[in-house]
Amino acid sequence: MLEYFPYQSLRPHQEEFINLVREAVKSGNNLIVEAPTGFGKTISVLAGVLPYAISLGYKVIYLARTHKQMDRVIEELKAIRKVGKVSGVEFRSRKDLCLHKYIQTFAPDAYTSMVVCKSLRKLGKCKFYENLKEKKDRVKEIVEFFLERPSFPWEVLEYSELLELCPYEVTRKVGEKANVIVASYLYMLNPWIRQAFMDSLGVDYSDLIVIFDEAHNVPDQAISTLSDRLSVRTIERAIKEAHEYGEDDVENFLSIFLKGLEILYRKRFENYESFEVPIRPQEVFEHPMLILSYSPRDLTEIINYMVEIGDAIREDKIERNLPPRSYVGRVGEFLWNWLSVGDREDYIHLFSKERGLALELVALDPSVALDFVNEVHSAIFMSGTLSPLEAFRDIVGVKAELKKFPRMVKRENAIVLVARDVSTRGEERSPNLYRKIAEYIFEAVKIIPKNVGVFTASYEVLEGIISTNIHIKIEEEVGKKVFIEKKDASSSENDAMVAEFKSHAKKNGAVLFGVMGGRNSEGQDYSGDEMNGVVLVGIPYARPTPRVQAQIRYFEKKFPGKGRYYGYVLPAHRKLAQAAGRVHRSAEEKGSIVILDYRVLWSNVKKDLPDWMIETMKSVTLPLMKIKLRRFWRSGESGR
Repeated sequence: MLEYFPYQSLRPHQEEFINLVREAVKSGNNLIVEAPTGFGKTISVLAGVLPYAISLGYKVIYLARTHKQMDRVIEELKAIRKVGKVSGVEFRSRKDLCLHKYIQTFAPDAYTSMVVCKSLRKLGKCKFYENLKEKKDRVKEIVEFFLERPSFPWEVLEYSELLELCPYEVTRKVGEKANVIVASYLYMLNPWIRQAFMDSLGVDYSDLIVIFDEAHNVPDQAISTLSDRLSVRTIERAIKEAHEYGEDDVENFLSIFLKGLEILYRKRFENYESFEVPIRPQEVFEHPMLILSYSPRDLTEIINYMVEIGDAIREDKIERNLPPRSYVGRVGEFLWNWLSVGDREDYIHLFSKERGLALELVALDPSVALDFVNEVHSAIFMSGTLSPLEAFRDIVGVKAELKKFPRMVKRENAIVLVARDVSTRGEERSPNLYRKIAEYIFEAVKIIPKNVGVFTASYEVLEGIISTNIHIKIEEEVGKKVFIEKKDASSSENDAMVAEFKSHAKKNGAVLFGVMGGRNSEGQDYSGDEMNGVVLVGIPYARPTPRVQAQIRYFEKKFPGKGRYYGYVLPAHRKLAQAAGRVHRSAEEKGSIVILDYRVLWSNVKKDLPDWMIETMKSVTLPLMKIKLRRFWRSGESGR
């Protein structure tokens, strides 16, 4: 009985997926599932989880990477609501769910918004929060309203603004009673945010069923949330801030600390080609003046004092209607983290200069952020690219059942062509190589109808290709508009660019240049003609930096014989497969994939790719690629 499945028909294997999830949840087990693009994983996992969760009062936490993925869950809950009783709400950051003009004006990110919100509430300076106390009846009404209908964040914002209530607190109050909470990974992967989140909901881990969507992203997201970075520029601003507030002891400490970093920079980067070097945690405190002036206990005390002063400075700036940041507080928080993991093998401490001189604290073990999974009732990890499943289970450190569903792409609707005469291997990169790659791209774009994606191994490779002026040639000779992904573009800027790219599917078509592992090659849905083909340039292996080498060493110690594979090889192959998957959103959609790197023909790479890619893979040269692409798009044959 599929009482929470709102559609008239099931896709192949969906019922098996639903029953698998239902049994796992009923037994309190964890599950790692690979199901192909277009399978209908979101509705399937909800249909499997909800009967048990609702009947016994478990709360479902559905985690995704992007806002679009989160919105998709709400869409499915709205559909389910037509056939069964279910409640759900989508959490965003305080900045996204805030009506206070001060936060909208001065808080640049989610963390600052959280800190400022806390201060505004403490000072009684947020009327939207204060109104929660004064309008209790209206709060109760709006909470009941949203419990009757799963809602998007903009819907909560709209109604909260009308009643002058805090949208975040309204969302939280709905979340206390809702069956399903949709949120970003950060809500559960970040230890501090997770604890605040759990406290606000008043639940224990054992009350939860947690779903990780697009779970191939989880290891990288876990490492990112456990890591931290402090620029020298922030330290300089902290010295100035300490002076302005008359904190002479802090100013003196930071000045000596900065001089020590300058000496350390000259010492460690002299005759060193890399943009980062590993350092011992205590090395940053080994300036003679610091050693003479501060004992280890003194260091701890002044760092803790900086954290406290940071809170006071933020409150003062709020009172004066100034941007609420505290550089002193930020340095204190970073140094506290830096020292707290000083003797741990699962962290590496770095001095880097790629984006300006900075100290970096880099986590190496994603399983640390996932240790809470051992306490929840059940956890489900799902994605279209998790193979090999055993490796994913090792890396996230979760005991779980494994299941892989077969491909949905019809053989006649897919073709994978691999150029056997080009590669982006470091020693082969040259202007001549980029010109040859540009020829492949140009011919593929000409033949593939409507929209095409071109995803490269890195921004460096992307820049090399663009240097050939291929984008100009495509627009002038093919007539397709070209869009180029910007590394530093905001989410809203990128979303607007992708929306415009998609709109050209109804015109002459367009070409989107981006990188594998980026936001446009993963997590984006391109339906119909929005992406009929992709050209994948290279394999996105990471540069062999000290952090990558440390990751390999750490995994080698934890998983003997698998360090390089887990820490370097497999992540790149998954990014390649994810980018290839953009062309098929259903079994009926037709799409062509051109891979410009002969290494993909090697068995050690092919074994990590989806079955449907391997089955339709052909080795080609430029003339042969043109023939096979024309035949594929003209007749629908796969070019056999």
